[in-house]
Amino acid sequence: MSSGNERPCAMPVAPELRPVILAGPTAAGKSAVALELAERLGGEIISVDCMQVYRGMDLGTAKPGPEDRRRVPHHLVDLVPLGASFDAARFVAWTTRLIPEIQRRGRVPILCGGTGLYFNAWMSGLGDAPPPDPALRRQLEEMPDAVLLEELARRDPATFDAIDRANRRRLVRAVEVIRLTGRPFSRQRASWPEDLPTLAGRSFGLRRERDVAVARIHGRVDAMFEAGLVEETRWLVARGLRENPTARNAIGYRQVMEHLEGVRGLLETREAVKVRTRQFAKRQMTWFRGQMSLDWLDVADDEPPDRTAIRLMSRLVGG
Repeated sequence: MSSGNERPCAMPVAPELRPVILAGPTAAGKSAVALELAERLGGEIISVDCMQVYRGMDLGTAKPGPEDRRRVPHHLVDLVPLGASFDAARFVAWTTRLIPEIQRRGRVPILCGGTGLYFNAWMSGLGDAPPPDPALRRQLEEMPDAVLLEELARRDPATFDAIDRANRRRLVRAVEVIRLTGRPFSRQRASWPEDLPTLAGRSFGLRRERDVAVARIHGRVDAMFEAGLVEETRWLVARGLRENPTARNAIGYRQVMEHLEGVRGLLETREAVKVRTRQFAKRQMTWFRGQMSLDWLDVADDEPPDRTAIRLMSRLVGG
């Protein structure tokens, strides 16, 4: 397995087999378009989603179902149990191995998802942030969020603008790294020795009008609850969801766990998930616009996924 510090696509490949990136905020319709695109290009999908890797986290992550996976091979879905850890380094290691394997089968790797950290790690290199410092970590964990956020805003505005402020673990880690290194957390990444020409003309983002995006988010959340998100969360809690520091913070599951603990009623919980998902989608768009060079496709509410895939194919370079 790769160390994660190699170029993601070091071997020469035919232009038509170079990776395609399909990114964007949650509920933009990426998965459906990726399926259509993969069938037309002869591709396989690599999920760029930090929660879909966990087995059992199905409804809350909008994980592709068995029928979709029969249509097109999917990778990095249901990869690890709840008790396992998974991070950007493991994503890079797996992806670096998977891409040439897919290409050797004469197929196109399609990286589809909304986890910007994973895209960033794969394209720009793994960060050189130091390991946790137990004493400093304990000190920071005792500090109020407001104090940590003030320091982050002062010393690293880019991370302050992008960070999930409800995710205390990430907030503590960002300030910890800044204090240990004296450098902004957002700049602590290793760069590849050269640009990634293999991605030129093959990196795309999907976006919707705001009202359409909000309606799609609300519809997705309602569908998740109606399909049994509360029951799925209860089942996952019994299997260690609370003990996984990453998975337990997933939007939807975190709010439902609070509901199961009596923090709020079911209707309030559903609304809380909608609010958090809207906020998350807004942060995703801010990140993608600032951190990735994407060819954006504006998707109308009534445009079917196959039509979007055809439009995307017309923009592909070397495909």
